[in-house]
Amino acid sequence: MSDTPTPEEMSLDELRHEIEDIDREIVELIARRTYVADTVAAVKADRDLPTTDEGQEERVMERAGDNAERFDVDANLVKAIFRLLIELNKVEQRESR
Repeated sequence: MSDTPTPEEMSLDELRHEIEDIDREIVELIARRTYVADTVAAVKADRDLPTTDEGQEERVMERAGDNAERFDVDANLVKAIFRLLIELNKVEQRESR
């Protein structure tokens, strides 16, 4: 038997604390992704490559949809989040050039 309580056994405060932890992890992952994207932008700038790579963006969106399905999350919502992340990265890349 597991020591982990089921959601029904957890208090509202415990559940909210769990959400706070998850939110922090999401922000940490966004920060990590942004750092790597900034590094990609620096490599593109050094190699005089275009900011936008539509093929790569399509692969990211396809992967996002696949992962959404894998974890039973609304694919349209996940893709919208990734579109925002991609657009933010492109803005940052343009501003840094």
